[in-house]
Amino acid sequence: MSQKINIEKWGSVDGKEVMLYTLSNKNGMKVQITNYGGTIVSINIPDKNNVFENVVLTFDSLDGFLQKENPSFGCLIGRYANRIANASFTLYDVEYTLAANNNSNTLHGGLKGFDKVVWTSTPLQQSNSIQLSYYSPDNEEGFPGNLNVEVLYQLTDDNSVSIHYTATTDAATPVNFTNHAYFNLSAGADADILNHELMLTATRYTEADDMLIPTGRLLDVKDTPLDFTVSKKVGRDIADIQPGYDHNFVLDNESGTLKNIGLLYHAKSGRIMRIATTQPGVQLYTGNFLDGSLKHTPGGIRYYKHAGLCLETQHYPDSPNQPSFPGTILMPGEKFDHTTEYSFSVK
Repeated sequence: MSQKINIEKWGSVDGKEVMLYTLSNKNGMKVQITNYGGTIVSINIPDKNNVFENVVLTFDSLDGFLQKENPSFGCLIGRYANRIANASFTLYDVEYTLAANNNSNTLHGGLKGFDKVVWTSTPLQQSNSIQLSYYSPDNEEGFPGNLNVEVLYQLTDDNSVSIHYTATTDAATPVNFTNHAYFNLSAGADADILNHELMLTATRYTEADDMLIPTGRLLDVKDTPLDFTVSKKVGRDIADIQPGYDHNFVLDNESGTLKNIGLLYHAKSGRIMRIATTQPGVQLYTGNFLDGSLKHTPGGIRYYKHAGLCLETQHYPDSPNQPSFPGTILMPGEKFDHTTEYSFSVK
């Protein structure tokens, strides 16, 4: 853990300085993180020929991440990842109204979620980590309670990127955080991720309506295009799921212990990514709405449909309105505490 964290000034947003941090480990792996949106900017890992390349979709500058059309590349999502139906929820007989930024629903925290703020950032050289913190005041985006959030990004010498989320509040409030990195283990050699092989341990998923709001039912993946319990190519059954995968898988992890929940593999490069989490769910999203129009991309590359996939560890969508789902209400005196790890190797 003796590697030096490189620190660059990257610009400013809302009068606050935006920094770009580069973490390196003894194997030559590098991870770039900015405090704008708590965003993973790049993850550079070797292929089976020891060629190091970036395996997440990204932009070449801060301007790229600031563009209105940015589909949440690599950022931290909060206060509430995924969707809340009808942009409202009731808590202790009080109805809270949120911003409707996804049809009639709230998506990823509202109009200005945690992905669009400048976090306070501290490089921790000893542990090869970046500590990010954000104070979300009462009624921000309509959510109750003053929320103090801390996120620790760490790059380890076994080529793992660990994300540790903690939060406390002074009033009951829904909390659900995730990271929205889009992975393409070919580093762009393949224009899409349809030939990536994916395994997920989940045997069930949350059924959703046409607006991607859960019905409350948990359905079996067996004999459906959503069955990834045995590794298969992402593109094998995707034609049966239009416009692509955007589903929350149930991880049966009520204990909240860190456990392996999936593996992504790209045969041509030999790159493997394993996913472990303490969270109860993971959203598989296959970049269904990428259309080649994003600006400020590296080398002018065009990201089209399915150019990357997200594996967003999370609580289930719309949990504040779904009493049968694992609870997402954080109470005063409690601590939100979850970890996700993305570990990289080759074969």
